[in-house]
Amino acid sequence: MFVRQFQQSLTEAIGEYMRRFAIIGHRAQSSGKLPLSDLASGAGRMDVLIRALMASLMTSHGFRKDSEIILHLWGGPGPKRRLKIIGNEVTGLHAEERSIAGQIAKILREPVPPIGSWTKRSSGIYDSGGSIQETIREWGDSTIIALDANAERLWSDNANIPMESNPHSFELIDEEELTVTGIDIGFILSDDQTLNLDDYDGIIRRSIGQTWLQGHMAIAICHFLIDEGVSLNL
Repeated sequence: MFVRQFQQSLTEAIGEYMRRFAIIGHRAQSSGKLPLSDLASGAGRMDVLIRALMASLMTSHGFRKDSEIILHLWGGPGPKRRLKIIGNEVTGLHAEERSIAGQIAKILREPVPPIGSWTKRSSGIYDSGGSIQETIREWGDSTIIALDANAERLWSDNANIPMESNPHSFELIDEEELTVTGIDIGFILSDDQTLNLDDYDGIIRRSIGQTWLQGHMAIAICHFLIDEGVSLNL
């Protein structure tokens, strides 16, 4: 009873304050039998998305309770698919690419759910159809950042790394109560292909440096800036 009540309060508490990530896999397999021994070429760089998942949700000893990621699988066969993994709900997920790929493989054998409908596949892992426009719509009033190496820097001109961490968002668990406070922010990343978001209003383009980084490295930097409380250019 306590576990269920705590989980419910956790979900309600973090609903408005999340670190959200969406990564686009233009060639990532969306249905069928996933080749676990060839995640790079055979599965359309599914390895890139799995590493992004681990960077967005995992710490050295657990999961970030205020973070979620949506993997966009656009490579077919069949319609586009979205997988949402929520840090405060997920269990049984291990920090090993092949293990995570095995869980994704089970989902890819199922039909793609209708757009706008999330089907729970396991604890903290949800499945839906749709594209990036659905994700942007679902994020609602979140500040949405599209990472772009050619844009303005994500941090302010006068930003410094604090000598002591002063996070922009954090969770506090006190007995049966969880409090999450801070900013509600979403980051959109692409794989090695360009993602055109010019048709979407309200998206801010920001850079974390002129060198194009792999998705999991970019996510780690975003977490670092928020964890340390570096002044952001929003």
